[in-house]
Amino acid sequence: MSRVSQAQARENRQRVVETATRLFRERGVSQVSVADVMAGAGLTHGGFYKQFASKDALAVEALAQGLAEVERRLSALGEPGARAGFLDHYLSPDHRDDPGDGCPIAGFARDMPAADPDLAATFGAGVEYYADQLGDLAAVSTAVGALILARATAGTALSDRILAEALASLRPPTPEIGS
Repeated sequence: MSRVSQAQARENRQRVVETATRLFRERGVSQVSVADVMAGAGLTHGGFYKQFASKDALAVEALAQGLAEVERRLSALGEPGARAGFLDHYLSPDHRDDPGDGCPIAGFARDMPAADPDLAATFGAGVEYYADQLGDLAAVSTAVGALILARATAGTALSDRILAEALASLRPPTPEIGS
């Protein structure tokens, strides 16, 4: 059996984290096995514990990576119109229909009641970060909740309505003409 170089080991580890990030967003941590992650990464199950202490440790890393991706997107929110653009994308059918590349908060939320404390702490910090960037915890709650409900009812008119009404509720009111 040949040994893997340190560079290859780092590349393999990153591939596992990226695969886990996608799968956990799509199906939830509890519905994805270590074998699923390793197969998705194109690696054998046996190498997992050389790289990660546990599935929970991988979940923390996967969530942190997903949040880092979002952080890059949210960093532009200070620009004019950026908040509206972010919400337009966040509450869109495209985002609803692509959970593997979507919001990590919405993807990981289902697992939080029974989550490992480190995962729960990372999740909580992510929610706080969203609220800080959007300037409004109620907006985050509305957007994430609407996305979760829209995904749960995908393929129905109700799903589209959930997205549209949540987005409308988060837009600033348009001043009436003559007021």
